[in-house]
Amino acid sequence: MTHTHHHIEFFNELDQAVDERLALSGHCAQTTFAVLVEAFGLNGRQILKALTVAPGVALRGETCGAALGGLLALGLVYGRDDLGDMITFLSALPPARRFCRAFEAANGAMSCAAIQEHHLGRPFDLARQQAFIDYLHSGGYEVCAGVVKEAVRLAAAELLVAEADEASAQDVWRTV
Repeated sequence: MTHTHHHIEFFNELDQAVDERLALSGHCAQTTFAVLVEAFGLNGRQILKALTVAPGVALRGETCGAALGGLLALGLVYGRDDLGDMITFLSALPPARRFCRAFEAANGAMSCAAIQEHHLGRPFDLARQQAFIDYLHSGGYEVCAGVVKEAVRLAAAELLVAEADEASAQDVWRTV
């Protein structure tokens, strides 16, 4: 199996995991994060719980929960444990910024309301029952599933780079 073929299968498996988790949870941020944590063997149980309030930042139409879930998964891999570690902080920004640029290019924005407008023609106040029903009838769930899949794929691509970098570093020591 070629390297590219392996990645295609991997991304298809991620899409399937998104479908399963999103159907179970109905939650963009937790689904994105949970799929990435599981796929990359990350430790993030407490963060998963904290993401409960993340979609659109408490359903206010602000930062997309799928984007937040992806960024937090990136933070688990690229982030720092020591608040004074400026090198790790600065090193974590390029993959996060690449993720954000790609996410925004795919969805027209980083905010939930603007993403809804981009894909559905108008934003919905998801905290209001009738607006949520209208959102569902307009295909909002399917659009959100696509946004979550894109967020997972984009974050996974950055996490695969981290894995490749780590493997390369290990290979260097094997040849010394």
